[in-house]
Amino acid sequence: MSHHAPQPITLDAIPTPHPLDPLTGPEIAAARAILVSAGLLGDTVRVPMLLPDEPTRAELAAWAPGAPIDRRVDATLLDTATGVATEVVVSITRGEVLRADRVPNDAPPYGQPQYLFEEYERAEAIAKASPEWRAAMERRGLAEHIDLAFCGPLAPGYTGRADEVGRRVIRSLTFLRYDELDSPWAHPVEGLIVHIDLTANSVIRVEDVGDVPVPAGHGNYYPEVQGEARTSLKPIEIVQPEGPSFSVTGSLVEWENWSMRVSFNAREGLVLHDVTFDGRPVLNRASVPEMVVPYGDTAPGRFWISYFDAGEYLLGKNANHLELGCDCLGVIRYLDGYVADDQGHPVRIPNVVCMHEEDTGILWKHTNLEGRSDVRRARRFVVSYFSTIGNYDYGFYWNFGLDGTIEVVAKATGIVFVGAGEPGVPQRHATELAPGVFAPVHQHLFSARLDVAIDGNDNRLLEVDAQRVPMGPENPFGNAFSWTETVLGSESAAQRDADTSVARVWEVQSASHTNAVGRATAYQLVPQPTALLMADPASSVAARAAFATKHLWATAYREGEIWPAGRYPNAHQGGAGLPAYSADDAPLDGPDGADLVLWHTFGLTHFPRPEDWPIMPVDTAGFAFRPYGFLDQNPGMDVPESSQAHAAAGSGSACCGGGEACTCGH
Repeated sequence: MSHHAPQPITLDAIPTPHPLDPLTGPEIAAARAILVSAGLLGDTVRVPMLLPDEPTRAELAAWAPGAPIDRRVDATLLDTATGVATEVVVSITRGEVLRADRVPNDAPPYGQPQYLFEEYERAEAIAKASPEWRAAMERRGLAEHIDLAFCGPLAPGYTGRADEVGRRVIRSLTFLRYDELDSPWAHPVEGLIVHIDLTANSVIRVEDVGDVPVPAGHGNYYPEVQGEARTSLKPIEIVQPEGPSFSVTGSLVEWENWSMRVSFNAREGLVLHDVTFDGRPVLNRASVPEMVVPYGDTAPGRFWISYFDAGEYLLGKNANHLELGCDCLGVIRYLDGYVADDQGHPVRIPNVVCMHEEDTGILWKHTNLEGRSDVRRARRFVVSYFSTIGNYDYGFYWNFGLDGTIEVVAKATGIVFVGAGEPGVPQRHATELAPGVFAPVHQHLFSARLDVAIDGNDNRLLEVDAQRVPMGPENPFGNAFSWTETVLGSESAAQRDADTSVARVWEVQSASHTNAVGRATAYQLVPQPTALLMADPASSVAARAAFATKHLWATAYREGEIWPAGRYPNAHQGGAGLPAYSADDAPLDGPDGADLVLWHTFGLTHFPRPEDWPIMPVDTAGFAFRPYGFLDQNPGMDVPESSQAHAAAGSGSACCGGGEACTCGH
């Protein structure tokens, strides 16, 4: 199920990189060679996950440009014959294994390594070879469709069944294809579930419940099926005759007042390091390291579904090769990404990260009393990538504005996951999209990790709410309102819900820097309205995806705390990640501030609609991280007038300047 064929990788000498550079193909190849030499990568051993082992804060502080750095790889190994998993840290600089530890995946709270691409194919073969599965297909009158049937491999969640806990399990749901190009997602075989032990290569059991007819209507979205494209849309051309305004030097990217290092790994996908504005630190590290897609349907084939697309499947390993004019428009700079395949060989994903500029309308504007109109256009710098996990596609966009604001946007598209039902008969937990095709209610909940550094690592966290003032001596006319600032001084106090009724934001202040008016320099996290996890607090998914039960978590910085749902959410009982990170309730508000990490849950609650079929238009969710007293004035005051403004011939002035000089009629 890999989207990428291995690309040629040279094994030339590895140049001295920056400590925060992403892994290269030669570095992954070198790590594999070390594992083989150490006897850790035998014939049956695979590599579910391989990531950079990033330098510690102390290593970064001690490093000087051009100095050597110990480049390390963090790999999870899986013996497919025994199910034994091992975590290994390898120094590719020193050519040695630094640590190898057994993963206790056969004991509570369990937790399995990420799935291998080869396991998807193996699971389908096991399902289709099962006599029970074949008998179920024949009983349903579907024998002629067996060869082209698609047995989708799906993470099982955690149900506590004795025949599953501590085992490497995958579930398989069946979908029909009426020809080789047919989209299988439109033809679910309702109630046929195959439970598979991937280590034993055997079927645990087959459920065959119900006899709902398979929907016959196609769900194909190809132009040859949908018909001729409309001809009414005229071309939009994005041109920058002088080239883009940003520069790329290795992993270092600079655009206007922004500077950052852009990285990519197999699990998180896009990672940003050392984000600064006007030379001042804003973020040490930023990514979207986890997401969960829980389904709200009680049907046998769906009640257990709660996919962790990063922790179970790996967002980066499933990332797309982006194409100019399709995924990205304008003057584009791409970066390649390198991941390891199932056997640890390097795989290059060409053009995996897209960087470009976009016009975003008005930055600022005013027309004065004399009629002079001054206006400046806004633009943003966009860093993005796309990942496909089964039927869904996700785009992740980090937008940097001229005003110092960072916007994070997740875009969901692809094909909604469906089951079958009696046409025209309403279901409590699913919407009928097409005759007999029902899409369950579900959520897409993302966790952003922001290792904040507002003018340094000495920060404090506040919750800011609008406050109504009751009518009385302090508010005689009833019009007054104000705001409250509440210090969130511990990890437990910082577990918070958003509240749009009071315009709630969370503010990260510097403990040592002030602005021109004597106030602490700060950034605010501005949430968008979004539901939290809708599953019952006593449910399995609530235990496994505890990060999604709060809009905000904050923790004291500790090395290695990256994963909101833990390192191995696959088949995990729950309690890992943020609940464990915050269990000691560390203080967050010392006299000199604290080294803070913010975790923000944002996302979509999806009630599917017919307009989402056969392929879903993009739906978006996100948040903003904006300066609040970080700067002494609007940082866009020196932005020039638009070079595309229409001017009167010989006037030397543009319409954007207003007044009598503007005679162009615009």
